[in-house]
Amino acid sequence: MMIDRSSIALFLVLSFLVGVLDASAGDSDPRYRTCVAQCEKTGCVGERCFPHCKFPSDGVASDGPWYMQEPLYLKWKQWDCESDCRYNCMIDREKEREALGDGPVKYHGKWPFKRVFGIQEPASVAFSAFNLAMHFHGWLSFFILLYYNLPLKQDKKAYYEFASLWHIYGLLAMNSWFWSAVFHSRFRVSQLVMCQTCDVDLTEKLDYSSAVALLGYSLLLTILRSFNVRDEAARVMVAAPLLAFTTTHILFLNFYSLDYGWNMKVCVVMGVAQLLIWAIWAGRTHHPSRWKLWVVVFGGGLAMLLEIYDFPPYQGFFDAHALWHATTIPLTCIWWSFIRDDAKLRTSVLLKKAK
Repeated sequence: MMIDRSSIALFLVLSFLVGVLDASAGDSDPRYRTCVAQCEKTGCVGERCFPHCKFPSDGVASDGPWYMQEPLYLKWKQWDCESDCRYNCMIDREKEREALGDGPVKYHGKWPFKRVFGIQEPASVAFSAFNLAMHFHGWLSFFILLYYNLPLKQDKKAYYEFASLWHIYGLLAMNSWFWSAVFHSRFRVSQLVMCQTCDVDLTEKLDYSSAVALLGYSLLLTILRSFNVRDEAARVMVAAPLLAFTTTHILFLNFYSLDYGWNMKVCVVMGVAQLLIWAIWAGRTHHPSRWKLWVVVFGGGLAMLLEIYDFPPYQGFFDAHALWHATTIPLTCIWWSFIRDDAKLRTSVLLKKAK
């Protein structure tokens, strides 16, 4: 269907208006904006001054001697003068709002978090690290079970037909949680919210891309295991469209537009599809560990509500996203326990057939 130029122009105007309407209340606050502008001129917020915000008489930023520069752990996290000004003005403004009995508001698209050792979202970082550790432990125990505790074929390969697929899943899961921890430790926001041409931090793209890759592959693995697809040709036919869509979506996010709303829809659809397929399979199968699937399905569904429902961080640390990260930690343990049980069951079945 052809779209004329006037329709395209109207769409662009509406998109711009939506971006303006979606601007955060915090960064549009005149007191906050005045504080940031003053800080960028003087390098100070109240009595707090930042060495890397010092300006000589010609108005050009000066790095100064090494002992006047910011600590290495802050420089590694790329906190600059603008970021420090925004953060400290945000903290002061939130204290003023709290004294007046007003609730917290978002600044540049994010809730006001309190730094811990230069980490902007410490709770999300900690829970992401725990998830990474749980996936590593689960994958390692799965590897040891397959190649040291269960019988192997004559070519030293595992009997379990889905072993290689679960290995890839483990690596993708660990990669995803690693970049989640890195990303939440330093969230760089654009100066204009919803701006399609603004620069976005590389760690943000890596976090979103890794999460999409994990979700897309998990959906593929869910279909292959629940339908017991073992033929290589059939696996390729199922994998081709799913991998093509996942790859296209990742390329769209990285090289065209990091559309948060569209990405959320895609991730929710893939996540819900997996939960539904596993739930139906758990209801139809006589797998001895199907109760673990039910726990993961219902727990994952409830955890997804936390990801969709947004609320301010408690005490500046625990928001809905951080709690979602926390709920996935025990679910990860149960999930890998089911995978190990499935490997044991399938290996025993195949050994009986071999005899």
